[in-house]
Amino acid sequence: MARLTRVEQQRQTHERLLEAGRSVLVRRGFLAATVEEIAAEAGYTRGAVYKHFGGKEGLWLAIMDALAEADQRDLVRALTPNAFTDDDEAARWSVTTAEFLAAVAGQPEIAVAVVAAQRRHEEEIAVVLERHCRRLRIRPALPLSQVVVVLGAMGGTLALRRGMDPEVDVPAIVAGVVAVMFPAGAPDETAGKA
Repeated sequence: MARLTRVEQQRQTHERLLEAGRSVLVRRGFLAATVEEIAAEAGYTRGAVYKHFGGKEGLWLAIMDALAEADQRDLVRALTPNAFTDDDEAARWSVTTAEFLAAVAGQPEIAVAVVAAQRRHEEEIAVVLERHCRRLRIRPALPLSQVVVVLGAMGGTLALRRGMDPEVDVPAIVAGVVAVMFPAGAPDETAGKA
């Protein structure tokens, strides 16, 4: 078996910490999870977490970056009404996210990083949505930058709500909101003319 280069080792450590971080944070929540527990699950010491991410908050931001990339690939799934009801981990992650936001609310330097990351993710998702709207000749009822914010807020809130109230009819809510934001009979006359 070939020996890994230093860069490959660092990448592997980074990925293992991300995976362990997500697992521990989902299982224990942001407030209860410790850097030591995350590092141990990945097979490293807490120093590795600090070296790669600067701490638990930085790890959380890196996990959110990785999730945003996955969200772009799974955008169609995000617009599917059953997406929020079929994923128990999404519901647990929403609780963890709420804990994280509460924990860092009084830390302006982290809040700035969270807002910047969120805006970057929203812009990337809006680009993907724009491409699909153009291809499908659909004109959304709101600017896509607002659609992305609404869908993100709705997704997180519905996943959190589902975690607390499994009786809520999430598919009907999602289908209704998507129908309002992407109304039938409102084709984009300029689509495909570029």
